[in-house]
Amino acid sequence: MPPKKAAAKPNVSAEELLGHYREMLLIRRFEEKAGQLYGMGLIGGFCHLYIGQEAVVVGLEAAAEEGDKRVTSYRDHGHMLACGMDPKGIMAELTGREGGFSKGKGGSMHMFSKEKHFYGGHGIVAAQVPLGAGLAFSDKYKGNDRVTFTYFGDGAANQGQVYETYNMAQLWDLPVVFVIENNGYAMGTSVVRSTKSPSLWERGAAYGIKGEEVDGMSVLAVKEAGERAVAHCRSGKGPYILEVKTYRYRGHSMSDPAKYRTRDEVQKMRDERDPIEQIRDMLLTGKHATEDDLKAIDKEIKATVNEAAEFSKESPEPALEELWTDIYAEVEA
Repeated sequence: MPPKKAAAKPNVSAEELLGHYREMLLIRRFEEKAGQLYGMGLIGGFCHLYIGQEAVVVGLEAAAEEGDKRVTSYRDHGHMLACGMDPKGIMAELTGREGGFSKGKGGSMHMFSKEKHFYGGHGIVAAQVPLGAGLAFSDKYKGNDRVTFTYFGDGAANQGQVYETYNMAQLWDLPVVFVIENNGYAMGTSVVRSTKSPSLWERGAAYGIKGEEVDGMSVLAVKEAGERAVAHCRSGKGPYILEVKTYRYRGHSMSDPAKYRTRDEVQKMRDERDPIEQIRDMLLTGKHATEDDLKAIDKEIKATVNEAAEFSKESPEPALEELWTDIYAEVEA
């Protein structure tokens, strides 16, 4: 469960609050629509929704700079939207269409955008962690002052390749922020039943890696912690670990009935800790926006998402010849 902390009064502008609200709401509405399309049989394979965890990636993207990289697991739609990828291309990829970011060949779990420095969506648990260190190694080699955000979950945190990567990242002082999105249940096993460690970020101490635990239901808390992590990496001090305590409202994937927790538990989190509602309340109580203003934003975002859904339905399926493309990369000698 995300930690309960006394609410701070951050010095944040109305413009920034509205920006966070828009981005988190876009992810929420997009994922709701993706769930609908999956139920209609328009999305095949797997589909892992980010509903409830929006503050994590929005907060960290607010701490990123142009050129910074990100790589994550299969719960990846929110990360794509937060780094600025076009909702149309994302939705078209979910439905396996030619207009998708991977030409309809990657689906929900495997799409990329070199332009936005988004390096996947990876379906094998924790496989993206060493890849993230590799991206950071490239940046250190080039001396370009860039940082890589490497996201993985509490379940992946028990994989051996994570700790091999920790060792190498610290040994070589790589500019990588390891982000553990701890939603408490991995695929369906509570974190208290899968590890005896009181925290996951402190495991980095064995390698000399600094880090901290963050309230992942507060976008402002995540941004603040992200800025500390990024500053640490950019100053040449090596990697940093953020264990972001968050919560997903839906099952692990669309095929998961989530019977390992009670409805009351989920509803309590929605009522008391929802990341979007927290910012909504700040906007209203601070008189930065009216109810009508926020309704207009929601209407605008729903229109964007509906447009993406229509685009995905109208985009053609990839030609059979696409089976033989993008298998090998062409590299200059």
